[in-house]
Amino acid sequence: MNLKKNEIYQTTVTGMTTEGSGVGRINDTVVFISNSAVDDVLKTKIIKTSKNYAVGRIEEIVTPSPDRAEPDCKYFAQCGGCTYRHISYEAELKIKHQRVEDAVKRIGGFQNLKINPVVRCESRCFYRNKAQMPFGKDNHSNTIMGFYAYHSHRIIDSDCCLLQPPIFSQISSIVREWAIKNNVSVYDEILHRGLLRHLYVRIAEVTGEIMVCLVINGKSVPNKNELTDKLKAVSGFKSLQLNVNTQKTNVILGKECIKLYGSDYITDVLCGLKFNISPLSFYQVNRTQAERLYSIAENYAQLSSDDVLLDLYCGTGTIGLSMAKKVKKLIGVEIIPQAIENAEKNAVLNGISNAEFICSDAAKAAVKLEKNGIRPDVIILDPPRKGCDKNLIETVVSMTPERVVYVSCDSATMARDISIFNELGYKPIEITPVDMFPATPHVETVVLMTKCD
Repeated sequence: MNLKKNEIYQTTVTGMTTEGSGVGRINDTVVFISNSAVDDVLKTKIIKTSKNYAVGRIEEIVTPSPDRAEPDCKYFAQCGGCTYRHISYEAELKIKHQRVEDAVKRIGGFQNLKINPVVRCESRCFYRNKAQMPFGKDNHSNTIMGFYAYHSHRIIDSDCCLLQPPIFSQISSIVREWAIKNNVSVYDEILHRGLLRHLYVRIAEVTGEIMVCLVINGKSVPNKNELTDKLKAVSGFKSLQLNVNTQKTNVILGKECIKLYGSDYITDVLCGLKFNISPLSFYQVNRTQAERLYSIAENYAQLSSDDVLLDLYCGTGTIGLSMAKKVKKLIGVEIIPQAIENAEKNAVLNGISNAEFICSDAAKAAVKLEKNGIRPDVIILDPPRKGCDKNLIETVVSMTPERVVYVSCDSATMARDISIFNELGYKPIEITPVDMFPATPHVETVVLMTKCD
């Protein structure tokens, strides 16, 4: 029997999708239900039907899952930032481990590969060192700011977020009051009019330094001195900047930054190294878990003082630089010019003289290094979510490193790629998942691969 839209059916949740929705079956039709938990018995209203599946909404929890917990955020039901605030952290970690295991088995084809327990975070709260909050208008034309609802650009007006440090709420309140008092226009995505697009805030966890950045559809803002004076009351406030984004795009940041007050950057400490962070710099959102991830990667790399370490997709150099003093030479490769510039500055800042950074596509750089006879002993890969191109994998294999350490933010593409490595003679030995983003469905993994004899 086909399911009917707006009808209510009872179902039991038996699994979770990679995005964090519960999965149940009604009359042999798969139904996806957000904010549900494994073993929930639910009365579910069907809100969407298609040929192969349906989407439901919880009307009543008949029997709650043992995993259920009371959400600790008043915005959880509307906001798209968190997925798992309605279940225990132990249940969340179990789901994330299962996600990695399923990918490795179903996509990678590995049945007995060692997968360690997920490296847990001390808290599901306050771990983000960066926030990007959109501005908008409500139905009464009042200025609002907050976070987008799930899979939409509808802004949920909010004054706090449990993923971010409380001081971000103080900053957003100051900026909101300034914008309303000075009648500063907010950006309309459809009409491409209005000034304020996003409030962008960064904090350096170790030093406590804070950068506030307004992403604007223009080049200036009114009464900037008033805003600066108000922000000076915030402990750690070091920099106020404008980011110019006049493009009709969903991309948050533009390429131009204008300093209004203080420094061009803030400085944090990661793995004992200093890193200067500008508005456009990449920096791990969860610094504490990043240190743990890098430590695992270094342990897998088994570096020695005679080794050449190649860091592909190196970004601003954080992973490679954290290991540079353990090796003879570090070579970092990244396609984004500003990231390479930041990586070079970070090397100088930390007195690291054995690092070389190349601005190039990873595959092309790997081919060039191979032609120049540079044979790395260890290669670290930290690709984007889409994973590695097969040509890059073939080039990496042709360089015959002793070990390859693969850092991934997507279990599915990781499983696909390590299967290709395995076919080409590099066997995956062990995987460690790391929970970099508690309360969300994302999980990072670190994989050790060694050359087969």
